[in-house]
Formats: sequence, structure tokens, C-alpha cells
Amino acid sequence: MNAFEDREKAFEDKFKYDQDLLFRIASRRARLIGLWAAERLGITGDGAEAYAQEVVAADLDEPGHADIIRKLQADFKAKSIEISDHRITRELARLWEVAREQVAPGTPV
Repeated sequence: MNAFEDREKAFEDKFKYDQDLLFRIASRRARLIGLWAAERLGITGDGAEAYAQEVVAADLDEPGHADIIRKLQADFKAKSIEISDHRITRELARLWEVAREQVAPGTPV
């Protein structure tokens, strides 16, 4: 390989690494927001972990976090709990940082 091909491969590898890292952080954040919501819904123990996994699965429906908000709001509404989209969005932002530190401490993403 020449220097250009080496550099191209390095960029491709870095891109793959960054995408994998972002996916893992997003998945962790979905799990954490699921646990946060489970607490508000009165779900505990294994049920809370199962609910968090449902939120992770819901997060795969579409890019972004609108799918998470829809799931949480539907579940909150079913239990007559009022939490604004803004509150959930703030919690998602906070938990992104928590997830980033758990998945890749000290890595800016």
C-alpha cells in the first residue's frame, strides 16, 4: 500500500470506530432513560430492566430520539402520569453525558 491508501484506510477505520462508539453511547442512553422512566412508572427490579430493554428496542425504530419520547409518553399516558416532552429531552441530554462517560471515559464525542 502506498501512503495515500494507508491514510484512506486509517480514515475509514476511524469512521467505523466513531460510528460504533456513537451507537453504543446511544444504546446505553436508551437503557438509562428506560430505567429513569421505569422508576416513574413504578416498575422495579427485573421489570425495570426489561422495560429499559424495550426502550432500547424502540430507539432502533428511527434515527434520533423522537421514537424514545413517543414510547415514554404513551407509557406515561397509560398510567396517567404527565411529563413534558421537554423534561424527557432534558433527561436524554443529561443521560447522553452519563452514557458517554460509562462507555468511553474521557472521549469527546
